[in-house]
Amino acid sequence: MKTRNLLPVIFLTFVCLMGQSQTITLTSPPNGNNQLSSVTQWIGLVSVTISYHGPDVHGPNGEDRKGHVWGELVHYGLKDPDGYGTSTASPWRAGSNEITSITLSHDVKINGKDLKAGTYGLMLLLDRDKPWTWIFSKNSSSWGVYYYTPSQDVLRVESTPADAAYTEWLTYGFEDRQLQSAKAYLQWENKKIGFTIEVPNGIQLYVDKMRDELTSFAGFNNANWLKCARFCLTNKTNLEEAIQWVDISMNDVRFNGQKSFGAMKTKADLLTLLGRSKEADAVMTESLNLEPTMQELHDYGRSLLASAKNEQALSIFKLNRQRNQKDTFTTWVGLARGYTAVGNKKEAIKNWQTAIKNLPENQKANKEMYEAELRKLQN
Repeated sequence: MKTRNLLPVIFLTFVCLMGQSQTITLTSPPNGNNQLSSVTQWIGLVSVTISYHGPDVHGPNGEDRKGHVWGELVHYGLKDPDGYGTSTASPWRAGSNEITSITLSHDVKINGKDLKAGTYGLMLLLDRDKPWTWIFSKNSSSWGVYYYTPSQDVLRVESTPADAAYTEWLTYGFEDRQLQSAKAYLQWENKKIGFTIEVPNGIQLYVDKMRDELTSFAGFNNANWLKCARFCLTNKTNLEEAIQWVDISMNDVRFNGQKSFGAMKTKADLLTLLGRSKEADAVMTESLNLEPTMQELHDYGRSLLASAKNEQALSIFKLNRQRNQKDTFTTWVGLARGYTAVGNKKEAIKNWQTAIKNLPENQKANKEMYEAELRKLQN
């Protein structure tokens, strides 16, 4: 009896499910065969991803649209998107099908303007006679721009399109890729337009990452503490903490600290950048007792010359010659440069002549440069 009562319920449920199946969609190729593409560029530790559907100039049915893309297929100004959605005045979706999106892992600047990390709809407002406008919108998931509203604009930046080599498929890419910046661009048919992405704190992001990694297994190696300090020195940032990292690399027994000429030189250079020259000089005086290599002494002398500390440089070049009397080239070059810097032409010429006479095989490509230095002194 109970089974018979259940039959109407089961039948009604089946009918309802059949009705619902009318709205269920199946996976199929994208509209117009405009394939989904995604391109990602790292700017240092920051990732930027642009996802888009890229149409081709010849259209889904093979029709040739060359010369009819910009200003026709892609409209100037705002347009009622064919009566769909809720928008009556929309920019171009900067692609086809679903809205083009851009995802930023960190805060950046777009053409000099701030934009927070996140995912945004990316649109383009074309103008016949003025720069075009990139629009970054909170709406990153709708179909096209049929639901566009200016109230969701997060950022607008202007950019001027340029003529470009013919490109059949609408394509996004990145160029001028630097440690703290890159230029994103859209290229299609005979036009190219882009915007610059900057990561002003790109170096600090690396410092923060390194600091965090030093508290992990990597921190048990004293060389990593020194490597982090040298990164700060190269980029002239986080100098005080970098000095602490050098000291740990040299002195802390928990990390197998070990003094070396290179580490001491790094500390001295950091102190110099901080304006603490006397401390830097004291560190370098101590470092000379750590048996630096011939090349390390030579490079130190060159750095002193670059800082216009000519007398100090000459004394280092003399010390290098004294400690490495078997050398037949580098130490003589050092003396030649040192004597030149202090104005002693006679000694400079003599040492250049010795160096050039003993020119090693790996320096023969520089022979003309060395001889030019000698001729300047002789003339």
